[in-house]
Amino acid sequence: MDGFLNLHKPAGLTSHDCVARVRRSLKLKRVGHGGTLDPAATGVLPIALGRATRLLQFLRQDKAYRAIARFGLTTTTDDLEGEILAQTPAAHLTRDQIEALLPKFLGTIQQVPPAYSAIQIGGQRLYDLARAGVAVDVPVRTVEVYQIDLLDWRPGDFPEAELAIACGAGTYIRSIARDLGNLLGTGGTLANLIRTQSHGFDLADSLTLEDLAAQAEAGIFEPIPAAIALAHLPALTLAPPDALRWTQGQPIATDPVTDLDAPLRVHDSCNKFLGIGKFRATQQGICLVPWVVLAGQMD
Repeated sequence: MDGFLNLHKPAGLTSHDCVARVRRSLKLKRVGHGGTLDPAATGVLPIALGRATRLLQFLRQDKAYRAIARFGLTTTTDDLEGEILAQTPAAHLTRDQIEALLPKFLGTIQQVPPAYSAIQIGGQRLYDLARAGVAVDVPVRTVEVYQIDLLDWRPGDFPEAELAIACGAGTYIRSIARDLGNLLGTGGTLANLIRTQSHGFDLADSLTLEDLAAQAEAGIFEPIPAAIALAHLPALTLAPPDALRWTQGQPIATDPVTDLDAPLRVHDSCNKFLGIGKFRATQQGICLVPWVVLAGQMD
């Protein structure tokens, strides 16, 4: 079985836990995921099945979330899973104050990831270092936030803002909640997170683990074909002789349809998906060379 699964991850499971559950339901060894979600978060978790695990790197990288930031509270993990560091009522905050600051988080921004995150420093995960009490200077990251909107404002001693955020890979929503609270002078932490889009998959089309298990038991589960999951990439169709040569690892001299070294989908004349190729300068001139070959067996 090869292809993708748009999984609706439940709260309380790690992304690795979800992979293990998918393996059991589908009786499949080769399963991987894209875009790790924290255990408390829910929503879209893209899952690759079989040889499609080799294609995870080519999926779209944009993501979207619905997040609830709570103010007047800071924690060790920048969400409600951590220990409380400070707690001071912030009933004076208003919706207008939140909306005035949101543009500061739009576009290309600098962000310090949470101390409890999967980023590696010196070969060790930050969350392992944090749990061991090792003080580490977390490196600043440059990330992209395409859109950030205030969906709802809930006043109170510890008011909450519900946000819709569309962003690029590597963006930490926990950091946005923390930094927004810091700008307000009240502190802030992430109270809830749902990923509504990831790598081209949408929450509305996702399957729960229970849905998957039921479909697998009934023998009706169908993975999302790789060519559909990678539809954002440009495509090139090869005639039969060239298609065979390409799947055997040979470069094909043809006019480029993308920039050099950019990924594109390669199909044969029957529209079978052969894999991912790229154009490179060779001794024969500009040629289409294999990047990931799937031997024409994935539709």
